[in-house]
This record gives sequence, structure tokens and C-alpha cells, in this order.
Amino acid sequence: MELSDLHIPYVVPTLLLAAALLCKAPTLVRAWRDADVRATSLLLALATCVFISVTPVNIHRINAITGVPNIAAPWTYSLLTAFCATCLTMITRWREAPSTARARKMRRVYMIYTGIIAGLWVTFLLADVPDERIYDLDTHYANTPFMREHIVLYLVAHLVSALVAASMIGTWFSQVESRWLKAGLVCLQVGYASGLVFDGAKIAAISGRWSGTDWDFLSTNVAPPFALLDAVLVAVGFIIPQAGPALHQWFSDRREYRRLYPLWRVLRVIEPSSAQARVSRWAPLDLRLLQREQHIHDAMLRLAPFFDAESYTDAFEAGQARHNATTARGVAGAMAICSAIEAFREGAPRDASEQPALIGPDITEHIHVISDCMRRRPRLLGWNATPTESITHAC
Repeated sequence: MELSDLHIPYVVPTLLLAAALLCKAPTLVRAWRDADVRATSLLLALATCVFISVTPVNIHRINAITGVPNIAAPWTYSLLTAFCATCLTMITRWREAPSTARARKMRRVYMIYTGIIAGLWVTFLLADVPDERIYDLDTHYANTPFMREHIVLYLVAHLVSALVAASMIGTWFSQVESRWLKAGLVCLQVGYASGLVFDGAKIAAISGRWSGTDWDFLSTNVAPPFALLDAVLVAVGFIIPQAGPALHQWFSDRREYRRLYPLWRVLRVIEPSSAQARVSRWAPLDLRLLQREQHIHDAMLRLAPFFDAESYTDAFEAGQARHNATTARGVAGAMAICSAIEAFREGAPRDASEQPALIGPDITEHIHVISDCMRRRPRLLGWNATPTESITHAC
């Protein structure tokens, strides 16, 4: 195969959609009973199959493997029609709460588009299309009995689905509050607008053939890029509302996990009060973050009898002379924890009568700031210097 056969404009979106489908596969396995998860997976699968099928080299392969010239046409148009039906039902799922009426409406959509797919195959089987046409099938056979109806049928089905979907989104958009859902709907609207341009170009080119005018370039050159843009944006539009919040949460957890690392590393010398379940480094990030937070808070509880509130106050007051209150609390907290760890190692708790039950809200409520200070100045962990002396070098 030559590089020119790869058709990069087709390959790139195909790989992106296939990657999205693979990423969705674990969710489908875990929650296959969820109708929304199944519908999203079906939509991604159909979009991927459409892109694979419309690649010129694959159109020829389908025809060659089956031995039927142009059979790739009903195959590809059937996938596209099924994709359109799935898009309409997905929008219906988003807009309406589960109900008998919603289920009946979605069944009606599937029944109508199933009938259209059956019509595509019947008209193709009745048509006489012996010459393989990869790039200009629509215009070349625009006047061929039954193939003409075949072409018009898939274009009308696609056009109607785009208009109906765009109308549904337009009347619903102002009621949407989720930024992720809004972003997805914007992609859908732009995608459907591109689809309408595709339909318009195809219909104009075919109408030109009917009237004896050569507008084939609209079908072969203008329409395909808009078809690609349509399918990509529509698929992405359905992915964003589901993948967006999940990715945002993952990045947030990742940032939190890394931010707490310096403090967790210092507190590792404190054995947990009870045996903890082993969590692999390959475990889900949210589980590893939860364990890290639990270890930190458990260590704080064990350090409470060794915490010197007076030293913390002195360090905080000294820190305010050079930093804002938040940074000063972080530095003072870091010094107080280091001091408490030293006392813990020496087995020398403070006077219990002067200690609170917990290590103190100024410490527990600012663990992120404390961890930041430990990351920025490792020398802060020197336990020989007093907090007041070390505060001048911190952060």
C-alpha cells in the first residue's frame, strides 16, 4: 500500500474515534446494563465503522471481497443511517427524563430508520450498477433507475436527521446549565451545520445531473470534507459531556495526589494505627489519592500528643513578618510537624494537660499549603533548628 492510499483525512478521525471507543470499553464492561453507556458505545462504534468504510481504499476492498461492484454503497449508507438514528435517540435521552413516552419515541426512531436501511438494500439490489465508482458514484448513477432512489433515500434520511437534531438542540440549549453539556451541544450544532452543507452539495450535484449540468465537483470535492467534519464533530459532541467531567476529575485528583506527596513522604515514618490494604501503583487514581489522604490524617492523629502549639504560634508570627497569612501557616505547620516527628521518634510527648485532642485545625485544614512549603524548601525538614530560626529560610 502506498502512502497516498492511506487517505490521512480519513485515517486521523478514524483513529481518534477508535481510541475513544477503546477508552469507553472498560466502562461498557463494568456498566453494560446502563442504557446510556450502551448507546454511547454504539454511537462511537458506528462512527468508527462509517469512517473505516468510506475510506476510498476500503470501498474498493469491500467491493472486491464480496465480488459485487458498488456494494460498499448500501453498506456505508446503512451505517450512516444507523448513526443518524443513534444520534437522534441520544439527544432524546439527554433532553427527556426516563419515561414510557421517551422509550416509545426512541423505538419509533429506530423503526423508521430500520425501514430506511431496508429500502437502501432493496433499491440497490434492484439497480443495475456494473461499473465500480469509488469517488463519483452518486453523480455517475444519478439517472440510473432504483440507484437514483437509493441515493436520494440516504441523502433525505441524513438531511432530515440533521434538521430534526439541530432543531431539538436549538430549543433546548438555553435550558442547559452544565458547561460540558453546552460544549457538546455546540459541537453537535456545528457538526449538523456541516452535514447540511454536505447534503446541499450532494443534492445540487445530483440535481445538476438531472438537468444536464455538470456540477460533479460539488459531490466529489466540496461535500467530502464537510462529511468528515460532520461525523467527527457529532461524535465528539456526544463524547464531551461524558468524558469532560471524568477527565476534569482525573486531572484534579492527579494534581491533588502530586501536591500531597511531600507531606506524605515526611509522614511515612509514622506507622498507621491499623493495617492498611495494599494499593498497587496501577490502582485507580482516586483510590490511591484516598489512601494517601487517609495516611496523612492518621499520622496527624498519632502526632497530636507530640505537637507543640506554642512553637507553632511562634513560627506563624515570625512567618507573618515576611509572608502572607496562608504561606506563614504553611511554613509554621511544616516546622511544627517536623518538630512533632522528632519528639515522636524520641518518645517524648508534650504535657498532655496542655495538648488538644487533635493536632489542631490550623494544621489539618492547611495540609496542602504545608505540603507545598515542604516541596519548595526541603531544608525546612531540618529538625535541629528552631521554628523561629528556620522560618527565615523557608519558602
